[in-house]
Amino acid sequence: MSTPDPNNDKRLAVMAEMLYLCNLLLLPGIAFIWLLLLNIRRSSVASPLALCHLRQTLAASIWAGVLLIPITALSILMGGYQSVTGWTVAILYFTVCHASLVLLGVVGLAKAMAGLSWRYPLIGPVCGTRP
Repeated sequence: MSTPDPNNDKRLAVMAEMLYLCNLLLLPGIAFIWLLLLNIRRSSVASPLALCHLRQTLAASIWAGVLLIPITALSILMGGYQSVTGWTVAILYFTVCHASLVLLGVVGLAKAMAGLSWRYPLIGPVCGTRP
């Protein structure tokens, strides 16, 4: 049996955090599917560090979709397409929420690069041992 490679575990954690940021910033949807596939393929063999980052980023990506897309669309629909107030609320909400999620992703990436576990506040599942 081979010994676990800490560099490989760290790389997997960094990859998960990078895919989370790509999902928010560059390739929404495509990066999420890639992150989901990475989770499915690697979660059974991942170290606790990599597993923590994989679970955190998947949960945070799902929360990001729930927080950003329906609520922004709802605020536009409720205010009306021609309402300045509806658009203002939607743009402010999206900007603040999106920037907060990106900032958390950057902190998560820094923690992954340092080889440390990270739990997203409020939206992240508790990191622990495998069930």
